[in-house]
Amino acid sequence: MRQDISHSDLVYSTAQKASAAVTSPVAASWSRCLNLYRLQPEEARKPVQVDEATYREARERMERLIGSSADEVDRLYQMVGRSGCCIILADHSGIVVDRRGAPGDDVEFRALGLWQQTLWSEASVGTNGIGTALADERAVVIHRDQHFMSANIELSCATAPIRDHLGRVTAALDVSTCRNDVSDMTLAVLSQAVRDAAARVESNLFRQAFAGARIVVVPQAQSLSALIAVDGDDLILGATKAARVALKLDDGLIAQGLPAADALRETHNGRTSDLDDAERAALRRVLSRTNGNVSQAAQMLGISRATLHRKMKRFQLH
Repeated sequence: MRQDISHSDLVYSTAQKASAAVTSPVAASWSRCLNLYRLQPEEARKPVQVDEATYREARERMERLIGSSADEVDRLYQMVGRSGCCIILADHSGIVVDRRGAPGDDVEFRALGLWQQTLWSEASVGTNGIGTALADERAVVIHRDQHFMSANIELSCATAPIRDHLGRVTAALDVSTCRNDVSDMTLAVLSQAVRDAAARVESNLFRQAFAGARIVVVPQAQSLSALIAVDGDDLILGATKAARVALKLDDGLIAQGLPAADALRETHNGRTSDLDDAERAALRRVLSRTNGNVSQAAQMLGISRATLHRKMKRFQLH
């Protein structure tokens, strides 16, 4: 009880300091919980279980994502599941739609509410890995007494949001543990593993959404999840959140039909026009398909061998 009281006092005193909320994401979350959601840290509040219809709707809505993330969730479980951790996948509102955990830990995790059909939003149970990652739209680590509710200070959570092909947060991937010997180094490793897994899920979702397009990794972002989908005319069809940030893209620019070369700021190497670029690229493709056989290339293009030679000379293709 003394621990509960001291934790509650810490939450109240910290959340009431405006400067703390500015400098600390955890303090900012505590402030939201007190002032926006009207929660009290000393409440014996557990995650609510949503009704069957709501849960079924969430599962159906998340069906593709659950399938796309299954390998990553399984891989995470193989890494940490036997060391007292469970893996949680929640939808955009914080409803747990999938989980992995060792059978020997099920009783403890179920008692804490880390189970299918429970709701882990900030508005429901205060600062926690899933709810705060969804609220802040970023990866978080919430370690023991960083939780808002005193009832949850035995938990340590590392969570990353998952974004859909339009860059919108659509889910959260979480690793939680009740072990009291979890170090900052261990949490850092767990956090990196969760973020990497979430990035791979995002990439899978993006590639599925633009299955017929060419997928390009944005080099400026230095992130494997920074992807753009490009059509046959070099126009951008879609972009992940990381790519949107790196290239300053939004839905409006994408809808207008922005050339990928322009977005990537590719140089033209002194060439004079897009038409020249297109013709040069077409010639290179045909010559590549014929292994440099000019006669075959000219036949495929429907032009004379002499005309092709003149074009090759013009574009310095040898």
